[in-house]
Amino acid sequence: MRIKTAVFSGSSVKVGGKPSLRLPEFAFIGRSNVGKSSLINMLTGHGSLAKTSQTPGKTQLVNHFLINDKWYLVDLPGYGYARLPDKDRARLRHIIWDYINNSEDLVMLFVLIDSRHDMQEVDLRFISELGEKGIPFGIIFTKGDKQGTTVLEAQVARNKERLLQDWEELPPCFVSSSVNGLGKEEILNYIGSVLQAL
Repeated sequence: MRIKTAVFSGSSVKVGGKPSLRLPEFAFIGRSNVGKSSLINMLTGHGSLAKTSQTPGKTQLVNHFLINDKWYLVDLPGYGYARLPDKDRARLRHIIWDYINNSEDLVMLFVLIDSRHDMQEVDLRFISELGEKGIPFGIIFTKGDKQGTTVLEAQVARNKERLLQDWEELPPCFVSSSVNGLGKEEILNYIGSVLQAL
């Protein structure tokens, strides 16, 4: 699938405030500095569609982007920001789960994991919660250009083995890089195949 148009369609803090045009939604979420905004910009081919920042917790709203006039790419606030005050973490958690639990148009949630590191407990807890709620999800290992191929493959395999301790089978998994475009075709083709099956 090729993305020809990507247009910002609105921000919200509650699911009732999302765009009125109802279309399938594919949402993206991850921890601080996992490269979410850069990945979204890479996938869409728009360098500044999602705002990138060195400041953790910059995304504070649920942002909808209309793709090809057919579906929404949804940029969610991140989880697990240890440096935020408790009340701000609680507010972001409420925004995230209000969307995940209540958006009837959510087709799939992509959880972003830094490919250079072992999955953290906060990642595993979040994924476990998705499973408990029956939310379809996939995993995108980001920053795939930061290590050599052998090291990258070994780290991704280690994270998959960790997931299999809790899951009978793996969700769809992808490796990406916003620098060299790694994974772009695979991720977009997967979204396209899901759309076709709806």
